[in-house]
This record gives sequence, C-alpha cells and structure tokens, in this order.
Amino acid sequence: MWWWLAKPITLARAPIELDSKVQCVSYAPFRGQQSPLDPTTHIDAEQIEQDLVQLARISECVRTYSIENGLDQVPGIASRVGIKVIQGIWLGSNKLKNQQQIGIAVDLIKRYPNVITAVVVGNEVLLRGEMTTADLAATIRSVKAQVQVPVTYADVWEFWLRNRELYDIVDFVTVHILPYWEDIPVRAKFAASHVDTIRQQVGVAFPGKEILIGETGWPSEGRMREGALPSRANQARVVSEILGLAKRENFRVNLIEAYDQPWKRKLEGTVGGYWGLISDDQRALKYPPGEPVSNYPLWKLQMGGGMILSFVVFLAGWLTVRRRPWPPHLSAWIGVGISATTAGVLFGMAADKMFYESLGIGGWLQWGGLLAAGVLAPILAANAAMAGRPLPTFLDLLGPNDGRKQLKITYVLGLVLVVTVLIAAETALGFVFDPRYRDFPFASLTMAVVPFAILLGNRPAQGARPIAEASFAGLLAISSVFVIYNEGRDNWQAMWTCAMYLVLAFTLWRARAVQSRG
Repeated sequence: MWWWLAKPITLARAPIELDSKVQCVSYAPFRGQQSPLDPTTHIDAEQIEQDLVQLARISECVRTYSIENGLDQVPGIASRVGIKVIQGIWLGSNKLKNQQQIGIAVDLIKRYPNVITAVVVGNEVLLRGEMTTADLAATIRSVKAQVQVPVTYADVWEFWLRNRELYDIVDFVTVHILPYWEDIPVRAKFAASHVDTIRQQVGVAFPGKEILIGETGWPSEGRMREGALPSRANQARVVSEILGLAKRENFRVNLIEAYDQPWKRKLEGTVGGYWGLISDDQRALKYPPGEPVSNYPLWKLQMGGGMILSFVVFLAGWLTVRRRPWPPHLSAWIGVGISATTAGVLFGMAADKMFYESLGIGGWLQWGGLLAAGVLAPILAANAAMAGRPLPTFLDLLGPNDGRKQLKITYVLGLVLVVTVLIAAETALGFVFDPRYRDFPFASLTMAVVPFAILLGNRPAQGARPIAEASFAGLLAISSVFVIYNEGRDNWQAMWTCAMYLVLAFTLWRARAVQSRG
C-alpha cells in the first residue's frame, strides 16, 4: 500500500528547470510565527536579502503586495541582487492609510526606475468590497499621473468582467485565476487548460491590452474542494503545465507564491499556508529539477511506523489469548486482523496530516488526540475482542458504579471512545456550519472507528440503548447526509470521512447498557 501511495511521478517538464527561471513569483517575507496580521511585525533587511538572493536564482522578478512590515525595503535590496519587482500598493477602506501607501510606493518607483517594472494599484479590493469602482478608478488615475511605469489593478477574473470601466484606465489587465478556488473547483489535471480558457475569455473582453496572469498556482496541502485535491504531486503538475503553456503561447504569468506562508492558515485553513514553491521551514525548493515528485517523501519512515503499530495490535491480541482458558472465535482474529491492517496502513498518512494540519495549541490537541485515539483503539480493541468484552458505554465510564467492577483497560478503552466521539461530533458540526477551510480527518478517524465497530459482535444481547450514544449517533448520521450533499461525490476525502461518521453512528446506535440487578 505504501509503495503505491508514495510512488513518485516524473513530469515531462520540471516546475523549475535547470538553467532557467520562472517569469515572476508573489513574494511575502514572513516566516514561522511572523505575520502581517500583527501591525508590529517588521522584517529586517537581512532576512529579505536572504530570500531575494535565493529567488534571483529561480525567478526573473517578484511581485509584492504592500510596502508595510518592511516590504518597502524590497526594491533597494532587489537592485543589489539583480531581480525585478512588480510593486504592489495595498488599498482598503481606510483612505488615509491608502494615501500613505501610495506616497511611499510612488517614492520607491521614482528611486528605483530600473528595478520596478510595473505597479499594481490595489489587490482584490473590489472582491473584498472595501472600495467602490469609482473610488478605485480615481485612485488609479492619481497614481498614473505620478509615475512613469505601467499601472494596473489586480483582481479575480470575474470582477474584471463585472467592472469593465477599469479597462480604459490601466496599462494592462492583471487577473487572478486560481482553479482550486473557483466557485466550481477544477481538478488538477484540467487546471492549466482552465487557466488558458479564462485568459482567452478575458482577452476577448479586453482587446488591445496585455493580459497578465497575476496569480495562479496550486496548494500542496489541505482539504479537497469537490475534485480539486491539494498535494505535492498535483502542485508540481499544475505549475509545470501552466509554465509550459505560458512559454508556448507567449504570455506572462506570476505564480503564487514563492514561499509557504503559515500565517495565512489563520484566514484560509491549512490550504492557505501551502501555495509556495519553497517550504517555509527548510527554505528549500519542494521540487528540485530532475528529481521525481512524491506525495510522501518520508514514506519509508511512515510505513515502518505503521508496521510496528500493526505488530503491537497483533501482540496485544496474542497476549490476551495466552491468559484465556479457551481459544477465541475465528471472527475475533479476523476483527483484530482488520483493525491491525487498517491502523498500519493509515498511521503514516494520519501522522503526516497531523503535522501539516495542526495549528496552534488547540489544533495540536485536537488532531494529536484523534491520532492518539487511532493508535490506542486497535490495541485496546484487540484485547477486548480476544477477551470477549464489549465496547464500554459512556455510562460505564462516567455513570455511577452500582457495585460493578471494571477493568482499568476497559476504562481506558471507554476514554478513547469518548475522545473519538467528541472530536467526530465537533468536526461533523463544523462541516455543516462552517466547512470552507476545515480539513477532513479521514485517516485518524478510520484508525479509531474500525476497532470500535469490530467489538459489536461482543455487545450484550439485551439492555437499554443509552441516550448519550443514541444522541451522538443521530447527530453524526444527520451531519453525514448533509456533508455528502454539500461537498459532492467527487470529494473522496469528504465521502471517506462521512463513511466513518456513519460507521461510528451505527456502532453507537447498537450499543447496549447492561442493567444492574439489585
């Protein structure tokens, strides 16, 4: 299974080829915990120079979006390292701040006329609804009157088509085409052709002026949107095909973006932080020229961890059998084998997802807790299956003792069940009410749910259905139906996650609490 998951692909054209450069990349200098959302953040010149020296080896220019947080230093540093700049002016609803940005940017353009090749007056300010078209048009005219370089405005392609009056003002049209974020998401294999189709459509609407693709690319991590899957291989493929298309048809394209930007995850979820050609932590190209691309470059380590976990699950079952005076049913061994294999295959994937998708203390606690449940559940369930014990109920764990004696291992299994159910319920409700940036926990959830399900064969023949289990079962089942409808059948991450919600719901619904006798 891991040989198949990690099988590398070799592209006909590398995203960045040897002895060649991309035309331009979006550049933000923030690393680690640095964020423009904190107004006190200021990036020093040394850090920016390190980045631009590296980017000058792979790109002819960088596109900036602002002059804040130390970005006003970019043109001066770029002049020393030999890279051009498309200077951005960030516009918003604050008119005074807009004028301050314009004043600094105009001064930079006049000081570095051989470095700054164009100026982008506003980035998606119409999309955000922070300016009217009339105010934006007046601002563009004001900047044009002060500079000698080409002036443009950048927005998603739909907003250009809705605001055609800007066409007469700008020197060239800058459109953002992001196949992943389209209202109807585009699969990676169709991304390049989609970009070309939209480019030609905009060209027909605005004849006589150059169409610059100001942003395009693909994320390497994050949740699926319908059939659009973020992955390392898909990112490499999309970038490679778009650059190849631009070279054949001779149009300019700016990739988003140079470096992964962790701060964007607070706004856009996991997917927002992984659009870079270069990783944030290692500051290394994700796809060195001439090397095949794998979605799991550490697959041998991940596979080894899964094999160890699978062995421990079988060991737990075998040790339990040694203490029993009679052999277990064959079905018990089959159940242990299923949960051991499931956990072994998915452990590396679940650990990988936890590493990339955990954000902040809350995120690490949530996804770390679910992965811990996924590791412990098959081990504890193997013991219970071989001993003939059922899955404990919430009442067994949290209710009155009533004189019953429970093994400590049963309490631990019950605690793992509670953790799994609570996280499953929280994520299910999240996908119902606020799904856009949430990740699907299919791998860790499957590791935990499958062992619980195999214990259904040991449940009591009689007893009352616990209210808590029934309530959670109903919540998970109803949420699953909505999520399946909302996400679409092409989203296999959503389908897989909902399947596990339904299996967990069925397991909880079939639970029975043994009635104590006075």
